[in-house]
Amino acid sequence: MTLLYAIIFISGGAILALELLASRIMTPYFGVSLYIWTGILSITLVSLALGYWAGGRYAGGARSRPAAHLLQIFALMPAVAALAIVGACLAYPFLFAPLSAWSLVLGAFAACLILLFLPLVATSAMNPLLVAIFLQRAAGKQAGDAGAGKVFFVSTLGSVAGVLITAFGLIPYVSNYAATLVVALLLALLSLAIALAPPAPLSSSKSIAATAITAALAAVVLMWQADAYTGRMGPAAYGGHTWRVEASQGSLFGTVKILKSEPDRDTGRYRRIYFQDGLVQNTVESSGKSLSFYTYALEALSSAYRPEMRTALVLGLGAGIVPMQLAARGASVDAVEIDPLSLRVARQFFGFDSARVRVHQADARAFLHHCPQRYDVVVLDLFHGDGTPDYLVTREFFRDLKHCLSEKGVAVFNTFADLERPLSYAHLLATLRAELPHIVLFRPDWKGAMHINSFIVASAGALAAPAKVTFDDVPERHNQDLWAMLARPLPLDDKLLAGGVIVTDARNAAALDAATTQLVYRRAVVEALPKEFLLN
Repeated sequence: MTLLYAIIFISGGAILALELLASRIMTPYFGVSLYIWTGILSITLVSLALGYWAGGRYAGGARSRPAAHLLQIFALMPAVAALAIVGACLAYPFLFAPLSAWSLVLGAFAACLILLFLPLVATSAMNPLLVAIFLQRAAGKQAGDAGAGKVFFVSTLGSVAGVLITAFGLIPYVSNYAATLVVALLLALLSLAIALAPPAPLSSSKSIAATAITAALAAVVLMWQADAYTGRMGPAAYGGHTWRVEASQGSLFGTVKILKSEPDRDTGRYRRIYFQDGLVQNTVESSGKSLSFYTYALEALSSAYRPEMRTALVLGLGAGIVPMQLAARGASVDAVEIDPLSLRVARQFFGFDSARVRVHQADARAFLHHCPQRYDVVVLDLFHGDGTPDYLVTREFFRDLKHCLSEKGVAVFNTFADLERPLSYAHLLATLRAELPHIVLFRPDWKGAMHINSFIVASAGALAAPAKVTFDDVPERHNQDLWAMLARPLPLDDKLLAGGVIVTDARNAAALDAATTQLVYRRAVVEALPKEFLLN
């Protein structure tokens, strides 16, 4: 019986492991949103319900079915789940991009069905089957619940173990694609273990072994040939260049890829992109020069509104370009980053020097709440998925931000605005104004762009007129747009604030408006980027 409990424990772990991996696989295609987790949880619960029902219904005549037959079906289920996972891994690299282009909401549900439905139905059916096996063995004895409580207890403990092992043992070290196939391999080996060492007579151990070996070999071969099959390492054409994945690393906060362009034939120069879960965080030349507009905008606004800046805090490290630029202007700079992988990537690929910028591994909200000093400038460049996490745009967060600013300190934000759906941005401005009432907005005039970088300068006191700033290294393609934007500040008016409500930790009436904006942005991302970039 120990083997049977071990199998139900491991299969329970596989259920939660698949849920966690599904969220990470789907993020580049569908975004980090309410809709992904609604789909995952809905499909998971429906799958479990059907699995419990089907397993219980099949085992309903347990007293008339041979024990060997019940054990046969129980032993086959992990291998069946493994084959379903392998099938999903064969299909999803080619299906998810068209699904996201079709509908981000319905596509997310369809993606969940592909990844989760069959494996979860098969593994959840094992629980009532095992209860039926125990019930038959207890025939004529005082059986109580026939071990049902213990079966579900062990399975649930396995689910907890599955989450922990996946989060800390798989995700940081292997791709999500490979981790999913590891789950398939493990399930196949469960069936093989029963076939080789049956705890009771089986109807046909050979059929179980054959199915398990087929599933295991399919998982191993697909892992071995994953790069060739999916093309996930490139090359891929994007923005007039050909790119390959130079490195790919996972953490609890997403998958980071370093994309490297083919060198220019004449100059030998190349570009690198810091790419995380479907979003281009920064683009940098081989010389270390940033090619991203926002880095120059944040530096310019910080310098213009606090020309004698002595201390600066940057929330969100990314490639480390902005804090390094502020440090080069003579400021003492602290940076806060929740993901330790960002610091490693910034050092290894983007020339970040931690001797010039103090980096604190912490959540921005927690750091501001216990702010160790007051800063002349606080730069906020906080993104995860398609926007800023909800808890970093509440009135309470902005209140902590205010207390972290020096007497004439300014907060400089990098944000995204949907010009066709301005309500979500109005919520942000209304909430920010409740704590930092003096606000100026800057937007580049990019013709035809509807989802656009918007930069905010905010302060508790009246903002002084901006000082003149100069640069000698702005990329030519950004030079005119940058100076034109700085010359046209947009003061807050009723139009920008129309419909905006103050968001608090206790009440977020803006969540659905933000989700709608993020869906629009994710659709544009998926349509613009090669599918090779999106596959984790």
